Amino acid sequence: MKAVDVGLGFLLAALLQVGGVRAWPEFPLVFDLLLVAVVYFARDGRAVAALGVGCAGGLLADALAGGPLGLHGFADTLVAYTAARVAQQLVVERASGVVLVFTLASALQQALLAALGVLLLPAVQLPAAPWMVARALTTGLLGLLLAAGGRSLAARLAGRRERRRAARRR
Repeated sequence: MKAVDVGLGFLLAALLQVGGVRAWPEFPLVFDLLLVAVVYFARDGRAVAALGVGCAGGLLADALAGGPLGLHGFADTLVAYTAARVAQQLVVERASGVVLVFTLASALQQALLAALGVLLLPAVQLPAAPWMVARALTTGLLGLLLAAGGRSLAARLAGRRERRRAARRR
């Protein structure tokens, strides 16, 4: 996980999130593109790097949401660390496993945000349960698409590199 890749990934996710909110005001109830990016980068299994990625992604989400700073920062840091630890213990390559990791990460984030809101904020307005389920499922599906696209791109780049090496040997 390179800092440039993470920065560009967060920039793209933030731009898409802002564009989605402008097109459809309920967009953040269904989609959390920054969380998808956080979990995607945390899946490489490096727990300490995942802490930084989660904190950065969460603070960016807080800044975009306009709410109190730190709620998403804390929740996303914990989610990223958990995703990295899961990646260390399990090899999650099947589509069903990838969807499960992203879906459970979204559920964990929403539970943490609800708990932090109840504990720290004077008045909390939680989204309705169907919106929470929809957000968890869309996070899982978007995570699957991103993971599949990342693997495909990595395979293409590796093949291209190998062809260049073979051409140099000739």
